[in-house]
Amino acid sequence: MEDHVDRFLTADDLAKTLRQDVREGLAGTPKTLPPKWFYDERGSALFEEITRLDEYYPTRREREILTARASEIAALTGARTLLELGAGSGEKTRLLLGALKGTLRSYVPVDVSGDFLEEAAAAIAADFPDLAVRTVVADYEQHLHLLPGGERRLIAFLGGTIGNMPPAARVGFLGGLRATMGEGDFLLLGADLVKDPGRLVRAYDDAAGVTAEFNRNVLHVINRELDADFDVTAFEHVAVWDEAEEWIEMRLRSTRAQDVRVGGLDLEVSFAEGEEMRTEISAKFRRERMEAELGASGLELAEFWTDAVGDFSLTLARPRT
Repeated sequence: MEDHVDRFLTADDLAKTLRQDVREGLAGTPKTLPPKWFYDERGSALFEEITRLDEYYPTRREREILTARASEIAALTGARTLLELGAGSGEKTRLLLGALKGTLRSYVPVDVSGDFLEEAAAAIAADFPDLAVRTVVADYEQHLHLLPGGERRLIAFLGGTIGNMPPAARVGFLGGLRATMGEGDFLLLGADLVKDPGRLVRAYDDAAGVTAEFNRNVLHVINRELDADFDVTAFEHVAVWDEAEEWIEMRLRSTRAQDVRVGGLDLEVSFAEGEEMRTEISAKFRRERMEAELGASGLELAEFWTDAVGDFSLTLARPRT
């Protein structure tokens, strides 16, 4: 039963955040844009396409772990509330919902895209009629303190999205999450693992060019929402492995010297030929790093699972007492 929608984020809030992010990002050296702005309707469809590519293994591997471990997760947590950050379509969530059927009373999906989220939540409510579904439209990086509490919560943050934050921001975010957690609450965290750099780069630079289109989509979003005149065809997709940071960087490289006007910000920006603008980092983890960052956030690792070939991980963590 879908019975409640909380909106902590309005269209005006999103527009204001976009303006701030673009103004700050284009003024920086090097220029940057946050990855959250990839995901308009077209960007979300492109990402769904990426998850089905041969080169892009994380979605398949995470689903493999969830399929193998969902009943174990249910037994360990006895969760009555499943709160999912960045819920999206909720496809993988169904594995957890099915396994938790014995104890679960409510499902709380959280995401920034209200219409998409409500559609996905309505489908889950129809398939799990005994479940109270409380949809929350929010930016989980800003609104952690506003998210609903509840008895024995399992907080799921899947898909490797934690890797899009730099280390200090990750620890701050996990610490903020820890501050909302009570006794009996657990965190289920999906994270990609360090592996052969060649495989990592191919996962973010596929032969069909879908990821390149996804990367350039952020420019389409800025053109449309902020009256900008980016020539999208004049930017190349670049994916590189940073060995020192152990993350993949996605960048957009200007193929010529060019000036861009962002009318909505009354801003003019120059790009040199070959200049690269960072649009995403995607950190990869080792178990030791995960354990250390959880510890620094007041959490302790309870279980650490990988898929059969060790590509991806699911970590179950709880508040450290």
